[in-house]
Amino acid sequence: MTLRWGERRPWLAGAWSWLRSRFAAREHERIPALPVLPARLRRGELAASYLAAASDGAHRRAGAAAVTAAERAIEERSWWAADAWAHRALWHFERAEMDLHAIRAARRIGDLRTMAGDPASARRYYAETISEARDIGAEREEGLAAFGLGRAELEMGNVTTARRLAGIAVDLLERCGAPSGEVEAARALRGEEKEVG
Repeated sequence: MTLRWGERRPWLAGAWSWLRSRFAAREHERIPALPVLPARLRRGELAASYLAAASDGAHRRAGAAAVTAAERAIEERSWWAADAWAHRALWHFERAEMDLHAIRAARRIGDLRTMAGDPASARRYYAETISEARDIGAEREEGLAAFGLGRAELEMGNVTTARRLAGIAVDLLERCGAPSGEVEAARALRGEEKEVG
């Protein structure tokens, strides 16, 4: 079966329909303004950079500063701080209409919630990422979110769902020419079919 560029395999379209019905990705609820940055997070060079950009209404700079702060918090395994910063990054990128950056921030929230041991709450962010990445044609982000959702499902003991998501991730990541490490990680999650005999 020959597919035109951008055309999805029929089984892939059915898999996405199944995912949407299962996880019911919802639109981001728009928050008119961010709450005040918690006092614990207002100290240090990264916070100063973020606060200066946010007070100027420079959403691009504020989002980038929040991403850097979130990554630092992840390195320190400070999950609450990482989550707070990642949500701020998402908010600022949405305000700046930086769709791809917002999608990456939402996926990162899913990643850090899975790392923090809360894969159930990560599912919402992965499902939203898949939906929004598909809308703008960001196949790599769609594939990475499918892989992340698969890992979250595996942590919750849903092996069949995890393997199905990994298969979708492999297809998307291969098709968009993602780095080989990302494709191999998805393949490892998918595993190998073994004959029972």
